[in-house]
Amino acid sequence: MTTFDNIKKYAKARGMNLQEVAKQSGLSANMIYQYKKMNPKIDTLNKIASTLHVSVNDLLGKEDKKTADEKDLQEFLKDNMEHGMTYADHELTDEEKERLKIAMTQIFWKYHDKY
Repeated sequence: MTTFDNIKKYAKARGMNLQEVAKQSGLSANMIYQYKKMNPKIDTLNKIASTLHVSVNDLLGKEDKKTADEKDLQEFLKDNMEHGMTYADHELTDEEKERLKIAMTQIFWKYHDKY
């Protein structure tokens, strides 16, 4: 994916169109469309990344091994699944713990790229 494609993807995830992203980033309304053919300057990438609440690496398509949020989720699930989860003072069964783990992971990924 190109930088333009990534900007478009993150804008859509936040319910914004490219003109809104440009305006909130202090750019002219159609400036982002120029990034189909050229790469933005680093200061422009920083402004767009800030508007979309993502990293410049996200816009450039460079993937980190794991984000801090992903590590936090994995640590939370590991700690809580192994150390007796309860609901209404009843210990959850292994099957219930696994269902909860799946549900929490799905919720995490559903909202992870939106913020």
